[in-house]
Amino acid sequence: MRAGLVLGEVWNGLRRNLSVVISVVLVTFVSLTFVGAAIIMQLQIQQMKTFWYDRAQVAIYLCTAYDESSTCAGTDAGEEEIAAVRDALESDTLAPYIDETFFVDHDEAYEQFTEQFAGNPIVEITKPEQLNQTFWVKLSDPSRSDIIQETFAGIPGVQSVSDQRSLLDRIFLFLGVASYTAIAIAGLMLVAAMLLISTTIRLSAFSRRREIGIMRLVGASNRFIQTPFILEGIIAALVGAVLASAASVAIVKFFVQGVLASEVPFTSYITVEQSLVVPPVLILIGVVLSAIAAKIAITRYLRV
Repeated sequence: MRAGLVLGEVWNGLRRNLSVVISVVLVTFVSLTFVGAAIIMQLQIQQMKTFWYDRAQVAIYLCTAYDESSTCAGTDAGEEEIAAVRDALESDTLAPYIDETFFVDHDEAYEQFTEQFAGNPIVEITKPEQLNQTFWVKLSDPSRSDIIQETFAGIPGVQSVSDQRSLLDRIFLFLGVASYTAIAIAGLMLVAAMLLISTTIRLSAFSRRREIGIMRLVGASNRFIQTPFILEGIIAALVGAVLASAASVAIVKFFVQGVLASEVPFTSYITVEQSLVVPPVLILIGVVLSAIAAKIAITRYLRV
């Protein structure tokens, strides 16, 4: 097979259907940008999970004089109850699982509360004794928080035991749903891109039906006839995939690192280096899907 002849046919096809080819490039670009954004979102979620789960703590909230439950009799947790919780945390049974603990009394809790809600009228009607005294427990392995919950749930003086991981799970569930939604939209747009590639190839084949007839008469194989059309689809999709790859990396560089990292610095963000795994994936998806769509389209046309 003469490469020069094939490439010449590819160039003629792209030139004759330039407007449709541009449409293929744009649709592929937009759809693969959605795919890239979804991949980046998943990478970011995993980055944030690692960052926050390693810092997640378990809070042991002690009773206040305003609590009425089986473990709280409407009285503030006394020194004996506080000492019992502290002794249990420092016991040989729990010590291997605990990395660090610290205690927040009413005054410290109120100070943190006023800083958090500064300017809010709720500060004026809140008293220090209304806020729980709390033991904050940082575990060596945050996934073993159930040990702390089982140990302190239901004992006198303890109002409740809260694991921050459960709150983080809800946040990451929402982010995961958002990323999967982006993947679903990207999937629909990829289908549209494949249909457009198929249409482009059929139009290109129809415009060159005389040349195809001549090639058949001189004994050209189907493979020789199909190759230029498949390459046209691949080239158009490849351009769109490269543009989508550049857009994905640009999102990380200018939005994630340039804006979020400076405006919302309390968490961890993926780097440009980490985002470089996205372009090969997008290019592979673009080339494979376009090749399949073009192959199916030209094969069906030649059978007619």
